[in-house]
Order: sequence, then C-alpha cells, then structure tokens
Amino acid sequence: MTSCTTRTVTGEQDLAACFRIRKDVFVGEQNVPEEIEYDAYDADAVHVIAVAADGAALGTGRLLHGPAVAAKTGGDPAVGSLGRLAVTKEARGLGVGAALVRAIEDAARELGLTAVDLHAQTHALGFYERLGYVAYGPEFPDAGIPHRAMRRSVEA
Repeated sequence: MTSCTTRTVTGEQDLAACFRIRKDVFVGEQNVPEEIEYDAYDADAVHVIAVAADGAALGTGRLLHGPAVAAKTGGDPAVGSLGRLAVTKEARGLGVGAALVRAIEDAARELGLTAVDLHAQTHALGFYERLGYVAYGPEFPDAGIPHRAMRRSVEA
C-alpha cells in the first residue's frame, strides 16, 4: 500500500489533474473516444483525487447524485453513481483505487445517500467485489468495453 491521501476536489488545479489522469487511462490506454470521456455530469459531480506525499496525482473518481442521475441508479434518488475511477499506471496495485472508492463512499454518506452504484468493467469485478460491491443484471457494452452494474450499501 502506497502512502496517499484522498480529498474532495475543490479547485481548478485538482480538477485539471483528475481530467489528465482520465485522459491518460481511458482515452490513451483504453481507446475511449475523448468526446465521450468528458460529459455534462462532470459539472455537478463530486470529484475525488488521490495524491502522493509529494503532491503527485495518483488517481481520481467521481460521484454522481441527485435527480439528473436517477436513470443510472434505477430511479432511486438515495443512490449515487460512482464512475470514472482511474489510477495512473505507476500507482496501480498499491491500494490507490480502494482508497478512492472509500473516499467516494464517504462523500455519498455525507450527502445522505444510502447506496452507491457503479458500472464496472468486467475485468475489474473482483476488485469491486473485494470492496463489498455486488454485481446485478446482465453484462453490457459501454464505450465498446464489457461492463456489469454493481451496488453497495453505504448506510452508516
């Protein structure tokens, strides 16, 4: 486990670092078209960032919540949607992803949400299962990559 801290993004510098990581991972490594990587949800999302002791950005993720995302969460306004979880190549396998998921769950609790949904790339199902998420529904493609929906209760 690497030494990293997570925080909710408040400034433009952090947000730019989050977008840089997403571009490297999703657009660069996974060939997701850049025009679909960034979307209207980014404006209202809670973004989190993981940083190393020296301040280097290691990973990011976002939490969508409220009426605008009900379509992603089965219509339940008490369920948030975790997404765009990305960790830099150099920081993978060090616990950064898990720290980001926990930070997003903390943000969900602070907003009064009772559960977090996500659409996991199928190769990452085991990662999310180890963090307490349960898959449901059929596999589906998103940006040409197979995914499954997953959910975890975050009630205190």
